[in-house]
Amino acid sequence: MRSAHALVEVSGLRKVYEGSGRRVEAIRELTFGVGAGELVCLVGPSGCGKTTLLKCVGGLLAPTAGEVVLAGRRVTGPPPGMAFVFQEYGRSLFPWMRVGANVELPLKYKGLSRSRRRELVADALAAVGLADAAGAYPWQLSGGMQQRVAIARALAYEPEVLLMDEPFAAVDAQTRADLEDLVRGLWRERGITVLFVTHDIDEAVYLGQRVIVLSASPTVVQEQLKVDLPDERDQVRTRVAPRFAELRTRVYEQIQAAKRGAPAAPAVTESGTPPPH
Repeated sequence: MRSAHALVEVSGLRKVYEGSGRRVEAIRELTFGVGAGELVCLVGPSGCGKTTLLKCVGGLLAPTAGEVVLAGRRVTGPPPGMAFVFQEYGRSLFPWMRVGANVELPLKYKGLSRSRRRELVADALAAVGLADAAGAYPWQLSGGMQQRVAIARALAYEPEVLLMDEPFAAVDAQTRADLEDLVRGLWRERGITVLFVTHDIDEAVYLGQRVIVLSASPTVVQEQLKVDLPDERDQVRTRVAPRFAELRTRVYEQIQAAKRGAPAAPAVTESGTPPPH
């Protein structure tokens, strides 16, 4: 049954890859929802199908069974209300195009006027701290700055939902911390719904309002955990808080259980308790 308040609904999603005499069941059955304006992190064992799931949510892959619904409409291809930020920023930016042109490119397919496109590009670059970088080429920027450009391009598109696939895995620890705070700041300021895939447990707990732990492949939901940390978070105080340690331990335990093939835990409701049977 569809939720009355979820913006993104994944229902009975299944994905099987077939070819060359092989059949791989990547996702067995996934059901969960993401509320409007929510920041949800997805974690799970390596190879559990996190990227496959995100591509199905974004309409880049067709599921074998089940469905993804965005704002009441079934996703059958990339919907206009979604934007993607990938891990490999070097491949998602065109090196021969200046930063401003890279950010503007998707806007040309929205039928916007040139002045409106420039306004959105300037606003997005300012939002990620790159107001003066529009005339530079991506290769002239550091890795962290290039990923900021990729985030700016997604922001300029004015999406309802932002899908992020391990976007900080390829940058150093200090840059990663800065980008985590950037994403939380943009999420709070702009009210965008964010579905964030990461393999980093600490990152998932630090960023998310909720963490969905996926099982080993073929994937189901192992547990949904409400992150009851204060909305105001910082890299020092939040990460040394006792509750942070408790939450990251719980997520770690569930991922280890998933690796062992232990049964999935009961889904956790918004109140943080298992639903009645």
